[in-house]
Amino acid sequence: MRENRLRQIWKSGGAAVNGWLAIPNSFSAETMAHQGWDSLTIDLQHGVVDYTSLVPMLQAISTTATVPVVRVPWLEPGILMKVLDAGAYGVICPMVNTREDAQKLVAWTHYAPRGTRSFGPVRALLYGGADYPEHANDTIVRFAMIETAAALDNLDAILSVEGLDAIYIGPSDLSLALGCKPAFDDVDPKVAQAIDHILDRARAHGVVAGVHNGAPPAALARIAKGFQFVTISSDARLMAAGAQQVISAMRAARPAAAADSY
Repeated sequence: MRENRLRQIWKSGGAAVNGWLAIPNSFSAETMAHQGWDSLTIDLQHGVVDYTSLVPMLQAISTTATVPVVRVPWLEPGILMKVLDAGAYGVICPMVNTREDAQKLVAWTHYAPRGTRSFGPVRALLYGGADYPEHANDTIVRFAMIETAAALDNLDAILSVEGLDAIYIGPSDLSLALGCKPAFDDVDPKVAQAIDHILDRARAHGVVAGVHNGAPPAALARIAKGFQFVTISSDARLMAAGAQQVISAMRAARPAAAADSY
């Protein structure tokens, strides 16, 4: 079976740099994949991507060594199994609040006898290889998102679930849960303290910690603290930022009357 480079990176003590895909298009996904990201996450929870768009995006990522990850809309067995059957090598599940939630995530993403995932890998056989059924349990990576007050209260119970590979912090939802303004990087002190606490407990349990970031400086600082999976921005945000740089440069260099035409 094709190896999961995320597991290789983590085993060596490294940190994976993850990109985020919000645009439901295979060409934009392919373009992102060819830029050298360790992994790319297709976001089915927020934005405009659906399953029909997901499959060609996974196919596009497959033209590279980039690891395909999917954030599912919710903790629900049908979509978890379906994205794995489509060839996702990692799943990020939002709003995991209790040990029972984490147990369900683990069960629904493992084949029996370790779980209850239904058999039907379809495209996963093409991506992973003919021996996918024998090795999928130990190859797929499972992230539980820690982003609520309930999850903080149940943190050690969640992290102690066998088969949970990683956790992923959503700073914006965590900020809201703690009564603060949503942010990725410049979070309030209370949120920063909670993020550090989650990281410390994850490391104590031998679980990889991941976090969403807005820009490279924050991601690099969090890697230095011990995070081994950092997302930076998204395809949509990067496209907008690049376009803004071009337009700003053009307007700054041209006469005011000409600039008004843009």
